[in-house]
Amino acid sequence: MYRFLLTPRWWGINVFVLLAIPFCVFMGSWQLSRFEARVDDHRTAKARAETDREEAARPLAELLPVDKATSGKQVTAVGRYGRQLLVPGRELDGRNGFYVLTLLRTDGGKALPVVRGWLPGTADAAKAPAPPSGEVTVTGALQASEQPGDNGVSAEGGLPSGQTAAISAASLVNLVPYDVYDAWVTLDRADSGMRTVPVSAAPNTGLDLKAFQNLGYTGEWFVFAGFVVFMWFRLLRREVEFARDAALGIAPEGSEAVVAQEDASTPVR
Repeated sequence: MYRFLLTPRWWGINVFVLLAIPFCVFMGSWQLSRFEARVDDHRTAKARAETDREEAARPLAELLPVDKATSGKQVTAVGRYGRQLLVPGRELDGRNGFYVLTLLRTDGGKALPVVRGWLPGTADAAKAPAPPSGEVTVTGALQASEQPGDNGVSAEGGLPSGQTAAISAASLVNLVPYDVYDAWVTLDRADSGMRTVPVSAAPNTGLDLKAFQNLGYTGEWFVFAGFVVFMWFRLLRREVEFARDAALGIAPEGSEAVVAQEDASTPVR
């Protein structure tokens, strides 16, 4: 009844199943481990954010480049405010608005992007308060450069003059005639009637869309493994039924079982 399992066709099917199932399980487990790592990073980042607020601010040079360990740390920098830009399409407490971003020219010549606050409504330069004049000392949370397409960061281009979609050195270097730090700061206290922009999670630590994609991929790989097993049993059952029908002489005309039976009954000359 089960001699067909020894045919070349079924050898190929069996080898495929034996390789596909552990591969799917491995990939599903790997995706799950990535999601669990993001959850752990998220918890660690939340706990660290509480302690970061209580720590004394440190000079900018001591915390660069920005990574998981330094993102969110309190930083201080001295300089003079230069060009001001708007970052449209930013939500705060469920309301749409925009960031007011001002470049702080430091003594080293580079400019540090400083988010001075958030305002509701459509981005309008007339609504944004002018930055303080003269030398200023800013204190706030250090943030990593944004990437277009991340949560809350628009990837659209063609914005009006004086606006930028992402706060990053790659975007700002084309808008100002001087070098820009690959980082930015959100002030602890917003300027002139604006609302303070909360600290963002460090890159690859928040429970964002990418994290839940890993969880979705986990389910997909385990479903694939189950589908492979299901199809193997379905093919096996069909083959057994064909063999039984052929033995009783009731197999459907044209089926593999009938053909095999007819070939076996043909006399050799």
